Amino acid sequence: MKSKISLEQWHALIAVVDEGGYAQAAEAMNKSQSAVSYAIQKLETELSLQAFKLKGRKAVLTPVGKTLYKRAKHLLEDAFLLEEAGQKLAAGVEAHVSIAVDTLFPMTLVLRAIQACNQTYPATQFEIHETNISGANEALLEGRADLAISSVTPQGMLGETCADIELTAIAHYQHPLHQLQRELTWDDLRKHRQVVVRDSAQKENRDSGWLGAEQRITVSHGRTALEILTMGMAFSWAPEGLYKGQPGEELLRALPIKQGRSRYVRLALVYADRDYAGPATRLLGDQILDLAAYN
Repeated sequence: MKSKISLEQWHALIAVVDEGGYAQAAEAMNKSQSAVSYAIQKLETELSLQAFKLKGRKAVLTPVGKTLYKRAKHLLEDAFLLEEAGQKLAAGVEAHVSIAVDTLFPMTLVLRAIQACNQTYPATQFEIHETNISGANEALLEGRADLAISSVTPQGMLGETCADIELTAIAHYQHPLHQLQRELTWDDLRKHRQVVVRDSAQKENRDSGWLGAEQRITVSHGRTALEILTMGMAFSWAPEGLYKGQPGEELLRALPIKQGRSRYVRLALVYADRDYAGPATRLLGDQILDLAAYN
């Protein structure tokens, strides 16, 4: 049975939605706007339905269009994975493996896992994307990572828990919160500046943790957060791995918060597609899980 609709037409429908219009979709697809419009019109004609309707000057999805959009996303993802799997199978062993790692996870374990993989597959190149919050999730969905260590598991994918990271509220020992010399309340915290690490995802940024402070400093990496903490500029919830053994560690103390002094973030190892993963990708995942289990 031959499909009436090409992948290119489904791609055009998705692009119009994701990019916010026909002109933007044309630019993203490197096509003319008339070519994108024709692809959508042909899709609607072949299926005898209306995917978009005009609302003012903007094209928005109809209820039927919303269903098509969701299924088209899955169709293109499957097509991409199938094509990628075919290339890997033809090559035998992957030439390149990419992993997205939440910065809460001990990077030493990832490096040790890559080191072990290099002994078995010395010709394979490994790439690490350091991410925060839903950044690893986005890297998987966009095909930029073969596997990920993430606190957010993409819908339709399964992950295996590899770490429960404890975050402890800390500040410089001379920070005003420590000078109160008593158990702290949420009201105490609200009056002081908090440092938070921003979500590295570009499309769906999420806030994470307690964000009740009236003032905040937002940074992109834990190393910057650590520098701010050791300068006494703010307080934060931070994993022990961020500051243990680092310069300035002796300056930081856990805050005596009455409730909620610590919180936990569960990280999972997730494959873009476990069934089609190549041998180097699977070995890297197995090595990470083994190392995480003994640390």
